[in-house]
Amino acid sequence: MAGVSNGADEADDTGVTDEVDEIAGDGEAGVAVDRVGKTYEGDGTPVRALDDVSFAVEEGEFVCLVGPSGCGKTTLFRVIAGLTDATDGQVLLGGTPVIGPTTDMGVVFQEYHLFPWLTVAENVGFGLERSDRTDAERERRVDEMLELVGLSEFRDSYPKSLSGGMKQRVAIARALAVDPELLLMDEPFGAVDAQTREMLQRELLDVWQSTGKTVLFVTHDVAEAVTLADRIVVMAAEPGRVAEVVDVDVDRPRERGDPAFGEHVARVRELIGARP
Repeated sequence: MAGVSNGADEADDTGVTDEVDEIAGDGEAGVAVDRVGKTYEGDGTPVRALDDVSFAVEEGEFVCLVGPSGCGKTTLFRVIAGLTDATDGQVLLGGTPVIGPTTDMGVVFQEYHLFPWLTVAENVGFGLERSDRTDAERERRVDEMLELVGLSEFRDSYPKSLSGGMKQRVAIARALAVDPELLLMDEPFGAVDAQTREMLQRELLDVWQSTGKTVLFVTHDVAEAVTLADRIVVMAAEPGRVAEVVDVDVDRPRERGDPAFGEHVARVRELIGARP
């Protein structure tokens, strides 16, 4: 099938390692996951959660990460976000090693993590408080982000009065407010109903296209990945590693009834269901 390439096991043939080396070695914009491994020592036998994971997300690209339960998606997310250290390998953002949380990366979780005592505008502007922007510049930036996600009229509302979808839009606006190089998202629509999820997917694509941000989006929903991504990094388990990288060569907007859409969904599900 067109649009499918193997991952780390055949990196020399597919260009995955070349992509990583280009971003890592030349300081290119984008994010490079460069031969990342993670071992948990625990109380008994060490557990290898990730092994030699390599892939790159180019500047302005939308990439989704999927895989079976136990493939290390959450661990890899935490490594990329700088929330936990890799045992070996490295993550580079714009050619610079990620050694901890950074304002160059906007992170959106499944849980909204909004401050209930702050208004929508105050939540969106929270990350700007320690910036060198003036009060007027911060307020203008918050206004821009609220308009971007369609919540300008709710700027003075508190999170308790918002729906789940609106809360996640606030979280996205907050992540974008600091103008990060990378928007890193961990199953951000997993807590909402199916109808709201599809609406948020459309809105996220609009935001991505209007901002040109680089996006790495972790999901367990294969159809969601095919709806959103330029490419899908499919992971295998035990230990977690890249199985294949699937190019989603279907024009946007994508319709789930399109045979090409269904072919990509079937291929990714086959990869996830196959034993390593």
